[in-house]
Amino acid sequence: MKTFVATLKSISPISFGRYYAQDTPKKDRESAADYEERTWRERLHVAEDGRVFIPAFAVKNTLDSAAKYLGKQIPGKGKNTFTKHFVSGLLVMDPVVLPIKKHEVKGEWRYVPADGMPGGSKRVMKCFPVIPRWEGTVEIQVLDHIITLEVLEEHLVQAGQFIGVGSFRPQNRGIYGRFKLVSLKEQKRAA
Repeated sequence: MKTFVATLKSISPISFGRYYAQDTPKKDRESAADYEERTWRERLHVAEDGRVFIPAFAVKNTLDSAAKYLGKQIPGKGKNTFTKHFVSGLLVMDPVVLPIKKHEVKGEWRYVPADGMPGGSKRVMKCFPVIPRWEGTVEIQVLDHIITLEVLEEHLVQAGQFIGVGSFRPQNRGIYGRFKLVSLKEQKRAA
């Protein structure tokens, strides 16, 4: 197994849309608009110390999606692609912790489908947390030797450009959550 440390930096804002209704119930006689105003920051992923984070699964999913999107063939393996190797041979265990606290995040009001499905007939106003600029590091554990540093780097670059992370990312017809790869280094094991 190899561990790589990737430093990611935003090239577009990031927005969050975590489901939270089960954690934050509506108060008696509270209108939908008042509930939205009171609770919209609950869409963020927040660590115990109050800092916002991008979940590990979001980084894992963007890499898996990039592998599927690219469909890059493995040299010397016929028509086999890297997709299944990314899905089963790569782990992201820890989130990308951002240097911003929950209470510092600003919201962006949008007129969105009430059921969350594109093209829905009924629309409502919702507020989504948006962070204009972000940067962080993530450890990526590679269990499959087919995924080299160069292959991982190519997929991270493409994931940042065309897939993204968070709500309203390019993969979901949005423009947020895009990032560039600042650096990718193999983490050497202590002897």
